[in-house]
Amino acid sequence: MAGLPRYAIYYAPAAGTALSQFGASLLGYDAWAGEDVGFPEDIVNLIPDWSELTADARKYGFHATLKAPFALADTKSEAELCAACADFAAAPRVLPIIRPVVDAISGFIAAIPGDASPALQMLATDCVEAFEPFRAPTTAEDRARRKPELLTPRQRDHLDRWGYPYVMEDFRFHMTLTCRLSDERRRPILSMLQSRFEALALATLAIDRIVLFRQADARAGFRIIADWPLTAARQP
Repeated sequence: MAGLPRYAIYYAPAAGTALSQFGASLLGYDAWAGEDVGFPEDIVNLIPDWSELTADARKYGFHATLKAPFALADTKSEAELCAACADFAAAPRVLPIIRPVVDAISGFIAAIPGDASPALQMLATDCVEAFEPFRAPTTAEDRARRKPELLTPRQRDHLDRWGYPYVMEDFRFHMTLTCRLSDERRRPILSMLQSRFEALALATLAIDRIVLFRQADARAGFRIIADWPLTAARQP
């Protein structure tokens, strides 16, 4: 893979929280520690190929994309990227608060907002724009990997402008839990994951931080190297 190491700016629940542990245990990887973790025994007994169903998501850790993975521009450094993250987080903004649910999205299962959130859309747009100067140009290999022939014209424009097709109007906040599944397989797995998620009793979730992930090489999973709490705007 070209352009390694790669960085990404994601939302991830704070280390040690019930939601963070929920995602790490299901994916078998804790991005905060950079370590594999054991799957819940009952899930493995019920679904013997659970490791395969979560393999793609495991590589990235439990997260929601705000700025998709990118190689650093030649003129930028990791230290400068961290400083920019700190500046971004310090700017007051309306913090998105969502009602999280587990549901199907484009064939896979993820934790997603139960309702539309303009503040969340704005946060994602701001991240895409603010960190664009740090992104190295998209290579022909990376562009082809996105299968532009399968994208809409607008998504192809996003890919060429921002290096990722699912931004701006096409952004959908999601914290992935499985790969794409057939309808027959997805239904019982979705029901099981919804029950586990409901046990967290998480009525609302504040999207209250940005988290910098780093992938050192092609064989490595993404690992969290720093996070910054977002600054809430003062209420009038």
